[in-house]
Amino acid sequence: MKVRVGLVTAALLLVGTSAPAARPDTTPYYWQVPGAGERALREAGFDVGHGVDGVVQVVGDRRVADRLVALGHQPRKSDAVYKQVPPGRAADVGALTYYGGYRTVAEHEKHLTDVAAAYPALTQVHDIGDSWRRTRGQGGHDIKAICITRKQAGDCALDPDSAKPRFALIAQLHARELATGELAWRWIDHVTRGYGTDAEVTSVLDTTELWVVPIANPDGVDIVASGGSRPLLQRKNANNTGASCSTPSYGVDLNRNSTFKWGKAGTDRCDETYQGTAAGSEPETEAIEAWFRQLFPDQRGPGDTEPAPVTTTGVMITVHSYGNLIMPPWGWTWNANPNAAQLAALGRKMAASNGYEVVAEGDTTGTTDDFAYGDLGVASYTFEIGSGSGDCGGFLPEYSCVDSLFWPKNKGAFLTAAKAAKAPYAG
Repeated sequence: MKVRVGLVTAALLLVGTSAPAARPDTTPYYWQVPGAGERALREAGFDVGHGVDGVVQVVGDRRVADRLVALGHQPRKSDAVYKQVPPGRAADVGALTYYGGYRTVAEHEKHLTDVAAAYPALTQVHDIGDSWRRTRGQGGHDIKAICITRKQAGDCALDPDSAKPRFALIAQLHARELATGELAWRWIDHVTRGYGTDAEVTSVLDTTELWVVPIANPDGVDIVASGGSRPLLQRKNANNTGASCSTPSYGVDLNRNSTFKWGKAGTDRCDETYQGTAAGSEPETEAIEAWFRQLFPDQRGPGDTEPAPVTTTGVMITVHSYGNLIMPPWGWTWNANPNAAQLAALGRKMAASNGYEVVAEGDTTGTTDDFAYGDLGVASYTFEIGSGSGDCGGFLPEYSCVDSLFWPKNKGAFLTAAKAAKAPYAG
């Protein structure tokens, strides 16, 4: 009996003193995957960034890298997703800012209210629709747009028959692309504060309506900001209907949900490019598309090869990250659109300010810019700001990069777009 007790005791001691199993490293990184196709990796369920020179960038932890290896790839760790947050700038969840200074949705909403109060002769704020959570009675937000111009009778109306040409800019359609909303904030401040003192801004506001939706996916941004100094990597909206995905993988990709050429993106609810159950299924998509139709007349025929005429007015930019790219349509096909030469020419004018490469989007369906151009003929672009690595790289760049890099580069590009709104295809 004593012997048996001793043996059991010894066995228990061995179990108790053995080293605990190592916990997996769940820190997200950017992994470079040479020789892989973006579409194939997306269809396999990976979170894929833009590829450069045959190298695709994938977001994920070491378990994601192991999956890539198991599929025969050779991923190389490129950079950390999270950057340094300066001491004293790591805001608590629920604060007005997060991750070193990025503003919450509530702060963006307050900013629009404050700007409208400070510049009543120049601005008007519109509620253009609801977020997914708002439509379900789960809180959520109104989606807000601000119109900025030297207002005269009839200006800033939600009516496509406007007297002035229009430039529209939307940001943070993909919630985790943090710097984009901050660029919209700075653009709003630049043109309102510059009227009467900056000759270029004054000329633009005297002749053109500037429209801005600084946060096009407010529910998604709420999810991102809930992480505080470690923002959650939510890309999509907050639609969790029928989803068993982990945070932050549920939702619908609003830049694959537009009604023009919808239907060839992700079909699994947990895919980062999940296109939704139907074209325009999401309230955010419905709001943005209805708003576009209220801003711009239909200036292009229904055929894919019918160009918008040289008399077309209007420019639209949707700001994303990352990639240092200016991308005109098409996204749904690699074939050139019928206004490709004119869109490329205006793209190069904007690139003179930020130095970005002008290249057609390709390989993406249900995108915002394809809708604005394909449905209405508006000269439309996706801006991908920032590189894939370094302090100012990726989806979550250091907050200081907004003022040190992104805004100085893109201020001139936005002004070029605004000045071109009266005749974007005229050369």
